[in-house]
This record gives sequence, structure tokens and C-alpha cells, in this order.
Amino acid sequence: MATIDFDFRNQILGNEIGNTLAYCYQCATCSGACPVAQVTEGRYNPRRLILDALLGLKEKIFGPENAFNIWGCTVCDTCDEVCPQKVELTEIFTLLKNMSVERGEAPVHYTGQASTVLEHGKAIPMQPAIERRRTQLGLPEIMAPDMDEVKKLLEATKLPEKLPKSELS
Repeated sequence: MATIDFDFRNQILGNEIGNTLAYCYQCATCSGACPVAQVTEGRYNPRRLILDALLGLKEKIFGPENAFNIWGCTVCDTCDEVCPQKVELTEIFTLLKNMSVERGEAPVHYTGQASTVLEHGKAIPMQPAIERRRTQLGLPEIMAPDMDEVKKLLEATKLPEKLPKSELS
């Protein structure tokens, strides 16, 4: 049986965004509208994730066996749009994702993408074939990002500290 983690619950509810969670009355409108819930046969359920967060059931949210509970959300905002109580669900899911990253539990594809941004200044670095094609089409050259500025911003968010060390080498 899952145990209530009151510190975790208070951490969520005490957050500026998380305090909207108190208005959720579990109507399941979010789950009914969620495109991910519709195609995962109940594996992803925003209502259940919100309930677990509201109750402070940290062990049902985090851990490798529960990764899809958080990371299944595509942040499409459909649940926010249909919520009758205007609970900021995707913001709460982002808060939980950030906690997952801090715990070192983010999926490899997520941290890999973050490492690419840290290294190249963008999620998809320019490739010579793309540059040649742009030239052939008469399109302007894409300006390279200011890497000093990018690194300064990402270091201010402590991103390098949150990424697995193996991805930074």
C-alpha cells in the first residue's frame, strides 16, 4: 500500500502552480479529453496522476517503473482547456517532470535532447546536407546561435548539473 508523503504533498500544494490542484474534484474530464490516455488503453491517466500528487503518493509517481505516469504527457494543454475548475494540469505535470529530472530519473531521450541544446545551442544542429539544400533553394543561411549566451542561460538554470555525467562527455 502506498504511503502518504506529507512533505511531497505540501511541496506540490505550496507551489504557486500546484495550489490550483486543490480545486480538482476528480471529474475525469481531463482523462476523457487526453489524446495520450485515449491511445494507451489506460496506461496514461492524467486524473490518476493528479490524484496521486494531491494525496502525496510520491512512490506512485516517481521511480523507473512509474516513468510513463509523468513523461506520457505531451503538454498539448487539452486537459487545461477542458478542466471545469481551471486546474493548471500541464504546469503541474511540468513541475513533476522537473522533480523527476532532479531525482535523476528523466528518460534518456529527454536528457539527450537537453545535452544537444547545451552543446549546439539548439535541439537539432544544422547538417551539411540541409545547408546545401537551403543554398540550392535560395534560402538565407541560418545564423549560428550565440553559444556563450546559450551556455550562460542554461548554466543559470543549472542544466549541466542535472544531466547525467555520461551525456556531457
